[in-house]
Amino acid sequence: MNEQTAEPHRAPEPPEVQPPARPPREPVFNLPPALFFSLCLLGVIYAVQELLLSDDALNWLFFTFGFVPARYVIPLSQQGPELFWTPVTYSLLHGSAQHILFNAFWLMAFGAPVVRRIGTLRFVLFWVFSAVASAALHAVLNWGDVSLLIGASGVISGLMGAACRFAFPAERRPMAPAHLNPRLSIVGALKSRTVIIFMLLWLVGNALIAVGIPLVGDSDQAIAWDAHIGGFVFGFLLFSLFDRAPRPPVMEPDGTEKDMLQS
Repeated sequence: MNEQTAEPHRAPEPPEVQPPARPPREPVFNLPPALFFSLCLLGVIYAVQELLLSDDALNWLFFTFGFVPARYVIPLSQQGPELFWTPVTYSLLHGSAQHILFNAFWLMAFGAPVVRRIGTLRFVLFWVFSAVASAALHAVLNWGDVSLLIGASGVISGLMGAACRFAFPAERRPMAPAHLNPRLSIVGALKSRTVIIFMLLWLVGNALIAVGIPLVGDSDQAIAWDAHIGGFVFGFLLFSLFDRAPRPPVMEPDGTEKDMLQS
């Protein structure tokens, strides 16, 4: 009789425990590239004017690229071509560190959902036309004035006006990324309690500025509240010209969870 020997029965070894996969890190500032580039451009321009330019060169910069209403009452034969580009380029200049930091904060807050919704090219066009609208109302209300207008506040006010058309969710509506909300009509936005409260707070802030009570910064520096209104009205009334249908959200498989970041 042949006998066969075998290894004694061995219990299977438990599988090695793998450490849980780390979730991908989200950036602290989750900004669209177009908005990040805009902030960098504003910062570089301000750094150059503060660190590299002499007083004479800085005066030349403000005169050549800042907006002056008096240019539009002087015959073309007596001035240069600055009146053609200054209704836009003034929005790239700032007068102090507080000025640019305050504008950068609001540009991140309201620029991010607008850029995500309309894309880079339309954002650039929106910047250009909202800057022109802000400068136009300022010129009308200060016709022939020799004061200098600089700063991106008018454009930011335009972004705020645009955000009123889509960024505030309707009452009793599930929370979703702001740029995916449907666009409200002008009448529909004016019926929204959230939009009305935001607009009233914005108007109160500009009323305080108009009577000489600044919300931030140096009280000795005049603030062009009228340019803010021009930008806001433009963004609120004409945002539909720049808007596009929002992309539908990506559906996750059942049983999976994903953190939602909102700007």
